[in-house]
Amino acid sequence: MSIRPIDVAHIDGGPQWVEAVATPSGVEVWWDEPRPHEGGRRCVVRRLPDGSRVDALPAGWNARNRLVEYGGRSWRPLPGGGMVFTNWADQRLYRLDGGDPVPLTPEGPSRYGDLYLPPGRGEVWAVREISDVRDLVAVPLDGGPVRVVAKAQHFLMNPRVSPDGRWVSWIGWDHPNMPWDGTELCVAPLAGDGTAGPYEVVAGGPGESVSQAEWRDNASLYAVTDPTGWWNVHVVPLDGSPGRNLTPMELEFGAAAWKPGLTCLAVAEDGRLAVVYGTADHRRLGVLDPETGELREIGGAATHWSSTVSVAGGKVAAVRATPYTPLEVTLVGLADGAHEVVSPRKELPDRALLPTPETLTIEGVHAHLYPPSGVRGPGPYVIFAHGGPTGNLPVMLDLEIAYFTSRGIGVAVVNYGGSTGYGRAYRERLRHQWGVVDVQDCAKVARGLVELGRADAAKLAIRGGSAGGWTTVAALVHSDVFAGGVAHYAITDPESWAAETHDFESRYLDGLVGPLPETRQRYTERSPLLNAFRASGPCLMLHGLEDAIVDVSQAERFTAELDRHGKEWALLTFPGEQHGWRREETVVAVLEAELAFYGLIFGMETPGVPPLTLKGRE
Repeated sequence: MSIRPIDVAHIDGGPQWVEAVATPSGVEVWWDEPRPHEGGRRCVVRRLPDGSRVDALPAGWNARNRLVEYGGRSWRPLPGGGMVFTNWADQRLYRLDGGDPVPLTPEGPSRYGDLYLPPGRGEVWAVREISDVRDLVAVPLDGGPVRVVAKAQHFLMNPRVSPDGRWVSWIGWDHPNMPWDGTELCVAPLAGDGTAGPYEVVAGGPGESVSQAEWRDNASLYAVTDPTGWWNVHVVPLDGSPGRNLTPMELEFGAAAWKPGLTCLAVAEDGRLAVVYGTADHRRLGVLDPETGELREIGGAATHWSSTVSVAGGKVAAVRATPYTPLEVTLVGLADGAHEVVSPRKELPDRALLPTPETLTIEGVHAHLYPPSGVRGPGPYVIFAHGGPTGNLPVMLDLEIAYFTSRGIGVAVVNYGGSTGYGRAYRERLRHQWGVVDVQDCAKVARGLVELGRADAAKLAIRGGSAGGWTTVAALVHSDVFAGGVAHYAITDPESWAAETHDFESRYLDGLVGPLPETRQRYTERSPLLNAFRASGPCLMLHGLEDAIVDVSQAERFTAELDRHGKEWALLTFPGEQHGWRREETVVAVLEAELAFYGLIFGMETPGVPPLTLKGRE
């Protein structure tokens, strides 16, 4: 027996945003979840205090947005059961109170994300993006013109209003910084017309990343920031007096802000803080007493908690996973730590088909090992390189991994230098070294598995998506370790990608490779496109035709170069897909093609999947 590709499609992805709401009859929980069988839309779900669940978003509506292309917080529940949300098809803001959704914003080029409901104002606040300009705006819930609240840095997120309504805070940053490099926590007075006055930076700055901030009282905020090199929880007074680190430990209480609206901290009614923290090897849920500094773990057996947490009525709503259970919305008691899974239980494959992960470090590189089923002695292994590259792959159930391990192919997830979850110093290992450190770290783990007698040196492959796709093709052309690679929506030429991509990441390579034109030689030397003739093995490229982050031309140009140099390759493209796979039929097709590819390069039988033809092998 083995994992079916349809199993992966049905459990692929997970809940993204959660919110707990206190009502007279108990705590409601709201979340949004992927629906691959409904064309990949995200549906908002409401779980009532009596345990019943309803789709809060009607069929045909998709609660997503394209803020900074990756999307920001896309919905909020309204008092009384309605909601506001952004719709994918037109990027407008809508209100839903029964019946059909009603648009709150005009048609046009605007995108809205990172939604926030300031108490008592009758408005939804959001970051509005028009081309490459972003403002903090307020939209009346009963209709009316959009009001600009604040214009500040090039990028904005995390708007919050003080309890007395006199102050507004936000987090901002400018090119060439990314939000994990350096951000500023800003506070400004709110005028009677609802606009912000001149702002003051109260935390953050060059070399310090504030990832989230919440008001503590009218005179101070809680800020998740990393002046120590770790995202810790700090108290930041507004009067300029020294702040205080509530969690002075080498653990991360924050996360990289790829999607504005992520929350790793929530303030409970009694003043305690619900926090998500830990490392990429074990992400925990806890309760922090800000007065005593006591941190109590309430995460139970989960090995991963996502960067979304909300508190109401003495309950914490969050999203957990284990190596044997997928991402699930869970309600946890602040006092007793009791867990209740409130999202629908998914039908899982037999536990015997799921690998048991091993966390290990090889030459200072963090990795998670998923052994192949039914293999004695050294076996074939695929190195999984995550995207970002400022990201990580946590320890949790991943049926995509199990799809391969259940067929006798081991998987090693490599959180190479540059990964989050291990502090800024580990993250900074990739500064100006992208295409070098990530490739070397993946090769170190692959060779280490051979030395440990776990992997067959002749049957090593590498795969990844986006930046992980870059590491895949870079490893093929800059090392001789891998027999082949599978690159999902991959960057293949850094200089052309920097010119083609969207505003959010248009200066990302300044830190990853170096500023242009001064360091152009690095771009030339590391470019997989310009070094395709060195490929150590075949490459399978997979790309969505609506990808606005990495254009399909990156894959087309690279495979053309492989072809010109007599290398083996295949390119499959998918209409209607953006940066990542969301449709059920795409997930199935991609997995089957990848398995067929490994069968070709490892000399394995792959019954039940369509054959794959490599150009240059006919």
